[in-house]
Amino acid sequence: MDKGFRLARGFFITFEGGEGAGKSTQIERLARKMRAKKYDIVVTREPGGSPGAEAVRHVLLSGAAEPFGAKMEAFLFAAARSDHVEQVIRPAVERGAIVLCDRFMDSSRVYQGVTGGIDVDFMDALEQVAINGMVPDMTLIFDIDPAEGLRRATVRRGGEAGADRFEKETLAIHRKRREAFLAIAAAEPDRCIVIDASGDPDMVENVVTATVFAALEARTPTQNRQTAPA
Repeated sequence: MDKGFRLARGFFITFEGGEGAGKSTQIERLARKMRAKKYDIVVTREPGGSPGAEAVRHVLLSGAAEPFGAKMEAFLFAAARSDHVEQVIRPAVERGAIVLCDRFMDSSRVYQGVTGGIDVDFMDALEQVAINGMVPDMTLIFDIDPAEGLRRATVRRGGEAGADRFEKETLAIHRKRREAFLAIAAAEPDRCIVIDASGDPDMVENVVTATVFAALEARTPTQNRQTAPA
Protein backbone atom coordinates (compact mmCIF):
# COMPACT_ATOMS: atom_id res chain seq x y z
CA MET A 1 0.00 0.00 0.00
CA ASP A 2 1.43 3.40 -0.98
CA LYS A 3 0.37 6.57 0.86
CA GLY A 4 0.56 9.30 -1.75
CA PHE A 5 -1.88 11.70 -3.39
CA ARG A 6 -5.44 11.23 -2.12
CA LEU A 7 -8.71 12.18 -3.74
CA ALA A 8 -11.43 14.01 -1.82
CA ARG A 9 -13.23 10.68 -1.95
CA GLY A 10 -11.55 7.48 -3.01
CA PHE A 11 -12.18 5.65 -6.28
CA PHE A 12 -13.17 1.97 -6.28
CA ILE A 13 -12.34 0.10 -9.50
CA THR A 14 -13.10 -3.58 -10.05
CA PHE A 15 -11.63 -5.84 -12.72
CA GLU A 16 -13.92 -8.57 -14.01
CA GLY A 17 -14.00 -11.18 -16.75
CA GLY A 18 -13.47 -14.81 -17.56
CA GLU A 19 -10.49 -17.04 -16.93
CA GLY A 20 -7.23 -16.04 -18.60
CA ALA A 21 -8.42 -12.55 -19.55
CA GLY A 22 -5.35 -10.91 -18.02
CA LYS A 23 -7.01 -9.03 -15.16
CA SER A 24 -4.20 -9.61 -12.67
CA THR A 25 -1.53 -8.52 -15.16
CA GLN A 26 -3.37 -5.32 -15.98
CA ILE A 27 -4.02 -4.49 -12.32
CA GLU A 28 -0.28 -4.78 -11.61
CA ARG A 29 0.60 -2.55 -14.56
CA LEU A 30 -1.99 0.07 -13.72
CA ALA A 31 -0.98 0.11 -10.06
CA ARG A 32 2.64 0.65 -11.04
CA LYS A 33 1.72 3.67 -13.17
CA MET A 34 -0.51 5.13 -10.46
CA ARG A 35 2.16 4.71 -7.79
CA ALA A 36 4.62 6.49 -10.07
CA LYS A 37 2.20 9.43 -10.01
CA LYS A 38 2.07 9.24 -6.21
CA TYR A 39 -1.55 8.16 -5.90
CA ASP A 40 -2.53 6.29 -2.74
CA ILE A 41 -3.24 2.80 -4.15
CA VAL A 42 -4.67 -0.35 -2.61
CA VAL A 43 -4.49 -3.53 -4.71
CA THR A 44 -6.68 -6.39 -3.53
CA ARG A 45 -8.55 -9.45 -4.77
CA GLU A 46 -11.49 -11.78 -4.33
CA PRO A 47 -12.01 -14.26 -2.95
CA GLY A 48 -9.67 -12.91 -0.30
CA GLY A 49 -8.22 -9.48 0.33
CA SER A 50 -8.62 -9.45 4.11
CA PRO A 51 -7.47 -11.98 6.74
CA GLY A 52 -10.97 -13.35 7.21
CA ALA A 53 -11.65 -13.56 3.49
CA GLU A 54 -8.28 -15.17 2.75
CA ALA A 55 -9.22 -17.94 5.16
CA VAL A 56 -12.21 -18.70 2.92
CA ARG A 57 -10.28 -18.43 -0.37
CA HIS A 58 -8.75 -21.91 -0.31
CA VAL A 59 -12.08 -23.52 0.55
CA LEU A 60 -13.70 -21.91 -2.50
CA LEU A 61 -10.95 -22.33 -5.10
CA SER A 62 -10.02 -25.86 -4.03
CA GLY A 63 -13.57 -27.00 -4.66
CA ALA A 64 -14.08 -28.11 -1.07
CA ALA A 65 -17.43 -26.30 -0.96
CA GLU A 66 -18.59 -27.54 -4.38
CA PRO A 67 -20.34 -30.70 -3.10
CA PHE A 68 -22.60 -28.51 -0.96
CA GLY A 69 -23.94 -26.67 -4.01
CA ALA A 70 -23.88 -23.20 -5.52
CA LYS A 71 -25.86 -21.66 -2.67
CA MET A 72 -23.24 -22.67 -0.14
CA GLU A 73 -20.54 -21.19 -2.37
CA ALA A 74 -22.58 -18.00 -2.71
CA PHE A 75 -22.89 -17.72 1.08
CA LEU A 76 -19.14 -18.22 1.50
CA PHE A 77 -18.33 -15.62 -1.15
CA ALA A 78 -20.74 -13.19 0.52
CA ALA A 79 -19.22 -13.72 3.94
CA ALA A 80 -15.72 -13.23 2.58
CA ARG A 81 -16.85 -10.14 0.62
CA SER A 82 -18.47 -8.54 3.66
CA ASP A 83 -15.26 -8.89 5.66
CA HIS A 84 -13.22 -7.62 2.71
CA VAL A 85 -15.45 -4.57 2.27
CA GLU A 86 -15.47 -3.55 5.92
CA GLN A 87 -11.83 -4.33 6.71
CA VAL A 88 -10.11 -3.15 3.51
CA ILE A 89 -12.20 -1.51 0.79
CA ARG A 90 -14.39 0.92 2.72
CA PRO A 91 -11.61 2.29 4.96
CA ALA A 92 -9.39 2.84 1.90
CA VAL A 93 -12.09 4.63 -0.10
CA GLU A 94 -13.04 6.79 2.88
CA ARG A 95 -9.46 8.00 3.32
CA GLY A 96 -9.25 8.94 -0.39
CA ALA A 97 -7.32 5.98 -1.81
CA ILE A 98 -7.85 4.30 -5.17
CA VAL A 99 -8.80 0.65 -4.73
CA LEU A 100 -8.06 -1.81 -7.55
CA CYS A 101 -9.87 -5.10 -6.91
CA ASP A 102 -9.46 -8.31 -8.91
CA ARG A 103 -13.08 -9.57 -9.02
CA PHE A 104 -16.01 -8.42 -6.89
CA MET A 105 -19.82 -8.62 -6.94
CA ASP A 106 -20.17 -9.16 -10.70
CA SER A 107 -18.25 -12.42 -10.48
CA SER A 108 -20.80 -13.71 -7.98
CA ARG A 109 -23.64 -12.59 -10.22
CA VAL A 110 -22.10 -14.56 -13.08
CA TYR A 111 -20.48 -17.59 -11.44
CA GLN A 112 -23.00 -18.40 -8.72
CA GLY A 113 -26.02 -16.62 -10.15
CA VAL A 114 -26.07 -17.29 -13.89
CA THR A 115 -24.06 -20.50 -14.22
CA GLY A 116 -24.79 -21.65 -10.68
CA GLY A 117 -28.51 -21.43 -11.34
CA ILE A 118 -29.33 -19.37 -8.24
CA ASP A 119 -32.45 -17.21 -8.26
CA VAL A 120 -31.79 -13.55 -9.14
CA ASP A 121 -33.74 -12.20 -6.17
CA PHE A 122 -31.76 -14.39 -3.79
CA MET A 123 -28.46 -13.21 -5.30
CA ASP A 124 -29.57 -9.57 -5.16
CA ALA A 125 -30.45 -9.84 -1.47
CA LEU A 126 -27.15 -11.57 -0.67
CA GLU A 127 -25.23 -8.94 -2.63
CA GLN A 128 -26.85 -6.05 -0.78
CA VAL A 129 -25.83 -7.52 2.57
CA ALA A 130 -22.30 -8.36 1.41
CA ILE A 131 -21.37 -5.03 -0.17
CA ASN A 132 -23.38 -2.82 2.22
CA GLY A 133 -23.54 0.06 -0.27
CA MET A 134 -19.98 -0.27 -1.53
CA VAL A 135 -20.78 -0.36 -5.26
CA PRO A 136 -17.73 0.06 -7.54
CA ASP A 137 -17.28 3.47 -9.13
CA MET A 138 -15.96 1.76 -12.27
CA THR A 139 -15.87 -1.83 -13.45
CA LEU A 140 -13.58 -2.92 -16.27
CA ILE A 141 -14.84 -6.11 -17.88
CA PHE A 142 -12.06 -7.91 -19.74
CA ASP A 143 -13.60 -9.71 -22.68
CA ILE A 144 -11.90 -12.60 -24.42
CA ASP A 145 -13.00 -15.71 -26.28
CA PRO A 146 -13.24 -18.38 -23.56
CA ALA A 147 -11.25 -20.94 -25.55
CA GLU A 148 -8.34 -18.50 -25.82
CA GLY A 149 -8.71 -17.45 -22.20
CA LEU A 150 -8.53 -21.04 -20.99
CA ARG A 151 -5.50 -21.66 -23.23
CA ARG A 152 -3.75 -18.68 -21.66
CA ALA A 153 -4.69 -19.82 -18.16
CA THR A 154 -3.24 -23.26 -18.88
CA VAL A 155 0.02 -21.76 -20.16
CA ARG A 156 0.20 -19.47 -17.13
CA ARG A 157 0.03 -22.29 -14.61
CA GLY A 158 2.19 -24.65 -16.70
CA GLY A 159 -0.37 -27.28 -17.74
CA GLU A 160 -3.78 -28.67 -16.95
CA ALA A 161 -2.69 -29.73 -13.48
CA GLY A 162 -3.58 -27.16 -10.88
CA ALA A 163 -6.74 -25.86 -12.51
CA ASP A 164 -8.94 -24.38 -9.81
CA ARG A 165 -12.61 -25.05 -9.05
CA PHE A 166 -13.82 -22.71 -11.80
CA GLU A 167 -11.14 -23.05 -14.47
CA LYS A 168 -11.81 -26.80 -14.81
CA GLU A 169 -15.44 -26.38 -15.93
CA THR A 170 -16.64 -26.95 -19.49
CA LEU A 171 -16.12 -24.54 -22.36
CA ALA A 172 -19.89 -24.17 -22.69
CA ILE A 173 -20.10 -22.87 -19.11
CA HIS A 174 -17.26 -20.42 -19.73
CA ARG A 175 -19.04 -19.15 -22.83
CA LYS A 176 -22.21 -18.62 -20.82
CA ARG A 177 -20.19 -16.62 -18.31
CA ARG A 178 -18.79 -14.43 -21.05
CA GLU A 179 -22.31 -13.66 -22.23
CA ALA A 180 -23.36 -12.88 -18.66
CA PHE A 181 -20.52 -10.40 -18.12
CA LEU A 182 -21.37 -8.65 -21.38
CA ALA A 183 -25.03 -8.52 -20.34
CA ILE A 184 -24.06 -6.80 -17.08
CA ALA A 185 -22.01 -4.26 -19.03
CA ALA A 186 -24.94 -3.56 -21.35
CA ALA A 187 -27.32 -3.15 -18.42
CA GLU A 188 -25.03 -0.84 -16.41
CA PRO A 189 -23.10 1.28 -18.94
CA ASP A 190 -22.47 4.10 -16.47
CA ARG A 191 -20.40 1.77 -14.31
CA CYS A 192 -19.08 -0.89 -16.69
CA ILE A 193 -16.61 -0.58 -19.54
CA VAL A 194 -15.78 -3.55 -21.75
CA ILE A 195 -12.08 -3.96 -22.54
CA ASP A 196 -11.04 -6.12 -25.50
CA ALA A 197 -8.54 -8.44 -23.80
CA SER A 198 -7.69 -10.49 -26.88
CA GLY A 199 -4.79 -8.32 -28.00
CA ASP A 200 -1.21 -7.89 -26.90
CA PRO A 201 -0.95 -7.06 -23.16
CA ASP A 202 0.80 -3.77 -23.98
CA MET A 203 -2.11 -2.71 -26.21
CA VAL A 204 -4.61 -3.67 -23.53
CA GLU A 205 -2.57 -1.75 -20.98
CA ASN A 206 -2.76 1.41 -23.09
CA VAL A 207 -6.55 1.18 -23.26
CA VAL A 208 -6.87 0.53 -19.52
CA THR A 209 -4.54 3.42 -18.69
CA ALA A 210 -6.39 5.88 -20.91
CA THR A 211 -9.78 4.76 -19.59
CA VAL A 212 -8.91 4.98 -15.90
CA PHE A 213 -6.96 8.22 -16.02
CA ALA A 214 -9.72 9.88 -18.02
CA ALA A 215 -12.17 8.86 -15.29
CA LEU A 216 -9.87 10.24 -12.59
CA GLU A 217 -9.50 13.50 -14.48
CA ALA A 218 -13.28 13.82 -14.68
CA ARG A 219 -13.56 13.32 -10.91
CA THR A 220 -10.92 15.89 -10.02
CA PRO A 221 -12.38 19.39 -9.55
CA THR A 222 -10.87 21.86 -12.03
CA GLN A 223 -9.44 24.08 -9.31
CA ASN A 224 -7.62 21.09 -7.77
CA ARG A 225 -6.03 19.71 -10.94
CA GLN A 226 -3.04 22.01 -10.53
CA THR A 227 -2.08 20.13 -7.39
CA ALA A 228 -2.72 16.61 -8.68
CA PRO A 229 0.30 14.47 -9.69
CA ALA A 230 1.50 15.15 -13.23
